[in-house]
This record gives sequence, structure tokens and C-alpha cells, in this order.
Amino acid sequence: MAEQNELMELAKRRGFFFGSNGAYGGTAGFYTFGPEGASLKHNVESAWRDQFTVRLGNDEIEAPTIMPEAVFEASGHLDGFDDMLVECAECGESHRADHLIEDAVEGIEDAEALGVDRVEELIREHDLACPTCGADLAGEPVEDFNLMFETSIGPGSGQPGYMRPETAQGIFVEFPRLKEYARGQLPFGVTQIGPAYRNEISPRRGIIRVREFTQAELEQFIDPEEDEPPLGEVDDVEVTLYPATEQNADDGDYVDTTIGEAVEEGIIGSPWVAYYLGIAQEWYERVGVDMDRFRFRQHLSGERAHYAADCWDAESEISGNWIEIAGFAYRGDYDLTKHGEYSEDRFTVFKRYDEPITVEKAVVDPDMSALGPEFGGAAADVAEALQELADEDPEAFEGDEVTVDVDGKSYTVDTEVANFSVEEQTESGEHITPHVVEPSFGVGRTVYTLLEHGYSEDEVDGETRSYLSLAPEMAPTNVAVFPLVSNDSELVEVATEVSGSLREAGISVTYDDSGSIGRRYRRQDEVGTPFCVTVDHEGLEGDGKQTVTLRERDSATQIRLPVDDVAGELEAMLAGDRSFDELGDRYDDVATDVTTT
Repeated sequence: MAEQNELMELAKRRGFFFGSNGAYGGTAGFYTFGPEGASLKHNVESAWRDQFTVRLGNDEIEAPTIMPEAVFEASGHLDGFDDMLVECAECGESHRADHLIEDAVEGIEDAEALGVDRVEELIREHDLACPTCGADLAGEPVEDFNLMFETSIGPGSGQPGYMRPETAQGIFVEFPRLKEYARGQLPFGVTQIGPAYRNEISPRRGIIRVREFTQAELEQFIDPEEDEPPLGEVDDVEVTLYPATEQNADDGDYVDTTIGEAVEEGIIGSPWVAYYLGIAQEWYERVGVDMDRFRFRQHLSGERAHYAADCWDAESEISGNWIEIAGFAYRGDYDLTKHGEYSEDRFTVFKRYDEPITVEKAVVDPDMSALGPEFGGAAADVAEALQELADEDPEAFEGDEVTVDVDGKSYTVDTEVANFSVEEQTESGEHITPHVVEPSFGVGRTVYTLLEHGYSEDEVDGETRSYLSLAPEMAPTNVAVFPLVSNDSELVEVATEVSGSLREAGISVTYDDSGSIGRRYRRQDEVGTPFCVTVDHEGLEGDGKQTVTLRERDSATQIRLPVDDVAGELEAMLAGDRSFDELGDRYDDVATDVTTT
């Protein structure tokens, strides 16, 4: 297991990620993914897209990262998207108060769920000090700090806008058009992969908590009365769960079960959330997360987002701590209802009945020739309010007068002028607001998890070796090609030809002729390259077919095979159709001193 400082040093040295804007002193909370990291991140995104967009039959969009203020008024982010801030009176440094509690008080993992008052009490009880200058924080107020990045759209003061804190809002806002592409048929899903922004109080732990990050999200729109997930596909998927009941119990423990059993026993309340936990479990196994250091934890009531009826997190163990790497929320109809209230569009779908039905409906047909002179410009709004009242409370029209409120002002209308009646109408369907199920993945945190879970050490040729045991699908480069020595034109020529043939086969290749062959192997091991091809003199001697050695990263074992077979065998292994051990049964081993410790 790698210590955090070791992994951070490796990430910087080998080009996975490093702090941004170093030439100007750096900017906290922003990281640049280097050549290796950008490739690994891209592979994570591609694997997610393959599973959650392609295989599940969903559509993908790409929405702007900046949206007008009204969007976030509707979504609730301007009022409820806060973290707890405590400021040091001595040095003026701001800190995330709940994180100070979690770091200092044993047994508290989710201080955010405790609330501001309790966090203030804990700071006093444990005499917590400022991590920057050591001054006492007891008695300092803990305040809610909104995490939204504000900006201006257009010249001058312009139109107020915000950097999106999640990709989800871009999907919700476009729902009226997206439902047309889905032909108004539920269920349907929309995915998006892209950046999101949160003005974190105290970014920390490398790319785990940053101010700009990449999300991969799916919004599944369903009819809550009719649509059921295909649970049969994941019934037998084994999962490790940490329900809220176990977290609150003195002797609480994990629950090892299957998705089917968890739903049947009521451990996971929403079948849709359970379905996506099963899909995610298999996806995390696919990309190479160590499943012995992985769990699904249910949110406690105090930490659930304002929109979530229930929420589970996928968590990975990193350097002895559990971090959230994905969230699975049943958002209900909160989002679409709110945007429907605040916007001028319809965020519903028309649900057609199997057979038309006849219903009694209260209607008003106001005499506008009377309303107009009496109420002037408010007449149309009064008429609309009368119809809304008729829908909600028909008995209000039984008297001689009826009163409605418009923009906080009361208007009284004679019932004869309102022209109220109850009519029979035939309806072929109704407008319903879909519910939303959301799996939301943190791409950067998944990258960090793969790096730490993949970090290993052993002994090769009498030396300690560190390497990244990344799944071939995730590795930044599929194969490295080396001439054994760089000053032999024949070896270089064949190595160049092999590199070209592999690239033509769609395999990502790096060519390296710098330094000793041992150092070149170590460089590739450290960035997780699963296979190395070496062109040596032995493979070019004689009258038979030219051969090369193929080395597998984790075992550091080598086999010798014909040049003509290299591309095909690598394609089969990278596709998961063949293992390196199977190749070892068909080709000759190459002697090497390998000791795994």
C-alpha cells in the first residue's frame, strides 16, 4: 500500500497529476493531469461511457458549464449548497470545521451530519487549534459557506451566473427538449461527463478534494408508479453494504449480501438505486478497484442532500481513510418540479391511458367584459387564479362571491361573473412529473483510487521494484517497445516497424530507447504499462522467423514469440479474450530473476 506522499511524488514525477500554475506560485484546489494522468483519466471516462451510456442504452449530452442565476435559485443550490467554515481569529485562515472534527475526534467519520451547533460544541470540548498557526479555535463561530463560483454573463455587470456545481443541472434544464428526443416515453436516461466547480473552503489530499473536478453522471427518468428496473440482471451481484442502521449501532458492522437479498430484506429501499449499485459494483471490478477496499455506505439522515429521498455512496479505502467516489440518489420529482415552477416551460411528460376515461372537471369561464374594467391589467391573472381555485377547491364557488390571491393581493369576484360549472370531459391521459434516479461518479477520485489500489512493490533482479498494477483497459499505454540497445541500426529498424504495426492495430504504444533495458522496464512498470516488447539480437539471428520478447508487468516474466504474432496476441489479451498465462503455454519462456515479495 502506498503512503499518500509516496503516491503524490510518483504522480508528479511520472506525469499523472500535479498542482496547477506552479510558475505563479500555484493555486490551491486546481490540478493539471499530465500525459500519463490525462490518458488514465480518459480511459476511465471511456469505460464509464461504455457501461452507462452505450450498454445501458442511454443518450449523452454536453451542456455549458456556466448557467444563469435562475437555474440555481430553482435547484436550491443558492440557499442550501453549503459547507461549515470556521475562521482563525489569529491568522485569518479559513478551515472546513467538520473536517477538523473528523481529523481530531476518534469515531466521528461524518461530522457534516452533526450540524453547525454540535460542531461548535465539539471544537470547544476538544480544544481544537488552527492547523496553520496553532491558535485556539474554541469560541470561534462556525458558519455556512456557499460553495458556488459566481461569475457574470455578458459585459459590465451583465447577467448573474454561476459555474455549475454538478453536471446534473444541465440535463434537468434541457428536459423539455430531451423528452422530445425520447418521444415522451419513460423510462429514459441521459448521461454527461464534464467539469464541475465548487469553491472548497480547504482543498486537500491532492485530487481527492479540489475546486474543479470531472463528474460522470446519469439521470434516469422514470414513472414511479409503473417503471421497474431489470433487477434480474444484478440479483446475484455480491456487495458489501454499510447501512445507516449499522452505522448508528454500537456494534454495527458491514452487511455482505447480494443485490437481490438486499432489496428483499429492505436494506436498500429503492429497487432503482439497488440496480445501479449492482451495475456499479461490476464496473468498479472491471476497471481495477480493489474490492477488499470498497463498500457502499448509506447516507445518514443529516448528511443527505436537500433533494435526496435516499442516497448511498460508493467508497474506497485510501491511506486508511474512506472516501466517496460515487453517489447514488433517488431524487424523486424535486428537480423537475422546481424547474417547472421557476421557468416558463413544461417539465412533465404526457402519460396516455390504456383507454380514455370520462371525468367531472370544475371549470370557470369568467366574463372578461366585467373583469377587465374592474381589475385592469390584473384581469387575466385573476381569471387564471379562479381556474386554479376551481381545480383545488370547487366548494369555494358555492357562495355569492369568491376571493383569489394574485401576487399577494386579494381580488373578490361575483360567482356569476366567474361562471363556474362542473362538466364531464373525456381524457386520454395526464401529464406527470417523472422521478429521477442518479448515479454520479467522481472521475478524479476514481483515478486516485486506481493509482493507490494498483500500487505494489516486489523484488526483481535483486532490486526493489514499485509498479502500478492497472487493468490493461485503464493503463495509459498498452505496450512499450524497446530495441535492446539504441546504437544498433537493425534492432532500431525492427523495433520501429513493430511499433508501427501495433499502432495500426489500434494499440497505444510508447517507444523507448533511452538508458539500460532494466531502467526502461522500471519506468514502464511505474506508469502501469501492462506489456513490454523487446527486440534483441537473439530474435534476429538465424534463418527462421524474427522473434521478440514479450514481458508482462505484474509477474515480470517474459516469453519469446514471432514478430508476426505480436499484434494479434496483444489485441486478444487487451480485449480480455486471452491471458498471459495461456501464452506461456504456447511460447518459450525467457529466463529472468524474478522474486515477488
